[in-house]
Amino acid sequence: MADIAAAGREFIRLLGIQERLRSPGGCPWDRQQTKEDILKYLLAEAYELADAVADNSPGSIREELGDLLYQILFISSIAEEEGDFDLAGVLGDIAAKMIRRHPHVFESLKVNSIAEINSNWVRIKNEKENNHQTTGFFDRIPRSQPALARAQKVTERAANVGFDWKSRVEILEKIEEELNELKRVVRLDERDSLAKEAGDLMFSVMNFCRFIGIDAEKTLHETTSRFIARFNYIEEKLAGEGNTLEAASVDEMNRLWEEAKAVGLGG
Repeated sequence: MADIAAAGREFIRLLGIQERLRSPGGCPWDRQQTKEDILKYLLAEAYELADAVADNSPGSIREELGDLLYQILFISSIAEEEGDFDLAGVLGDIAAKMIRRHPHVFESLKVNSIAEINSNWVRIKNEKENNHQTTGFFDRIPRSQPALARAQKVTERAANVGFDWKSRVEILEKIEEELNELKRVVRLDERDSLAKEAGDLMFSVMNFCRFIGIDAEKTLHETTSRFIARFNYIEEKLAGEGNTLEAASVDEMNRLWEEAKAVGLGG
């Protein structure tokens, strides 16, 4: 079990440090920050935490959790100074939300499986969202999500109400259609249309991933990591031959790329 008393003491200590930095006589840099400024750091820290979790590095996870928590407290502090809300409200809201979404723990609801728990979570979440003033079906999906993850979330939500492809074959045909459209605008040199058609092709490929149960964002990250591993191999081999990336020919780099694939580098 967590040492709640110790955690509480450290939490209060951190709040005091944060308040001191923002107060008159504190740190000029901290005092001039806005919510928008801190948001950039919060997103960066979230990505760094994701990397630490992926690396399964407990020390790094602990450090990045602290960095992320501090940015959350920073934004809460600014909001309180501006009269929007306070940290107690933030903590109270999330506590109430967790209780509301776990009626099988905090109330008498009986469940028989994880699937039932997930179903109840979605139902309760949707009931709450329906009480909010919104103007569109996708309004609750964050616009600031990475583009690929946002696209998959949008199509998942549309699929939940029946707006979806009937089979993976249909989506593959759509991918082929979009690829042909992209080829057409390339041949005609319709540069204004290139971005649109490229986007349509990426969206269709993402939809295929979503349809067959693949996380498109995670998949692209893994592919990018393979590319980096193989490219690093090229750089290292060239250095061993007394060569550099800048001086090497494309043929030389392709040769080493195939070597990297052959040895299974990057998976």
